[in-house]
Amino acid sequence: MGSPLKACQSVIAMIIVIGSALPAKAADAKIQLPPVLKVASIRFDEPTLPPLAYSRFCLQYKEDCEVRRMAFRRPQPEQLSKSRLKDVVDVNEGVNRDIAPRADDGTLLGEQWRISPSSGACHDYAVTKRHELLARGWPSRALLLAEVIVSGGQHHLVLVVRTDRGDLVLDSLTSDIRQWTHTPYQWVRIQSTGNPNFWSTIAHSAV
Repeated sequence: MGSPLKACQSVIAMIIVIGSALPAKAADAKIQLPPVLKVASIRFDEPTLPPLAYSRFCLQYKEDCEVRRMAFRRPQPEQLSKSRLKDVVDVNEGVNRDIAPRADDGTLLGEQWRISPSSGACHDYAVTKRHELLARGWPSRALLLAEVIVSGGQHHLVLVVRTDRGDLVLDSLTSDIRQWTHTPYQWVRIQSTGNPNFWSTIAHSAV
């Protein structure tokens, strides 16, 4: 369960975008929301251990591992208004621009997840994007770190943003924001919506 997200930044080569993506330019005042067709949401499967590096991350960044804006009723997906969409696009583009890519040393013990480093690997991008959206008032239940496997077999970390337009993926490998079903990844595990310190495996089908 504690396998490292090794070499996640060594696959910086262009990944082909599968299916439609959301607009990539936050500065465009004519941002159009994607049409509501069939909303594809991730299905949580069995409880699992979080990555070891995440547990170490929480010792350093305790506030980022707390429940924010708890939902006492059954939580509803975050409404993807134009302002919320702009949040997502701005943060995705800004973090991808501000952090220079750097490969990990490939060892489990050497892996550290850091917020806003000058250079970093995929997990640094993902936790920084989550941190920035939390600072903009997003609830923790809508911002889920997820481990995936790319086509070359490397483990990779992305941020999943849960919305009423489906589960959207913020990725260090592309500026496009995609539905999770439109990514060429094998999905491994993800944070729980109820508590970011609990993780679960991911069912392979969408609902």
